[in-house]
Amino acid sequence: MSTIDIDRDAAQEAAQNELAKAIYPKPSPMDMLYDWIEQLLYRLTASAAKFPGGWYTVAVLLVLLVVAVVVAVRIARRAMRSDRSTGPALFGDHILSAAEHRATAERHAASGDWAPAVRHRVRAIARQLEENGVLDPVPGRTATELARAAGRALPALSGELSTAADTFNDVTYGEQPATEPQYRMIAALDDHLGSRTPSSVAVHADAAHQPWAEVR
Repeated sequence: MSTIDIDRDAAQEAAQNELAKAIYPKPSPMDMLYDWIEQLLYRLTASAAKFPGGWYTVAVLLVLLVVAVVVAVRIARRAMRSDRSTGPALFGDHILSAAEHRATAERHAASGDWAPAVRHRVRAIARQLEENGVLDPVPGRTATELARAAGRALPALSGELSTAADTFNDVTYGEQPATEPQYRMIAALDDHLGSRTPSSVAVHADAAHQPWAEVR
């Protein structure tokens, strides 16, 4: 029986053509990234002796590669959190009032559990704005949408509202730890909004220096 003589490049091309068929699942972007990194690492280690500086140069290149990948992943996560189609809703299945979210946040804060404290305090802000009539209730609203809508209604508070939304997203979806100063800033903003009547929220929002705005 005769054998088929096929070189390496032809074999690789044939394999790629076969895998490109619709019957095979397409790799995800992350799978493609991992494959690219794996191939790059293989090439670097295989040709380390050819680089000026040898393994030292390869080690530096690997460190730079790791830093670049980490930065790219963080940017991608932040972009996904700001996208409406991928941004999870601000509220869960349980419907609570602003006062109930506020009380829950305070209980968590008293225990030093800052992540749920931040989440419930931002939810208290959202409910407070709805209860004051500043915003209409919108099912499935995200923290980013809250900041944008409330910022248009209360432009003088847009910076604080945006910071509160970013903190909520970082703590809830970005796996970032929450801190007491972050909670205190959000709580002060919530207290400011909760202390005003619906008609006075916008009137007092443009004050130049508010005590709650000093907390960072």
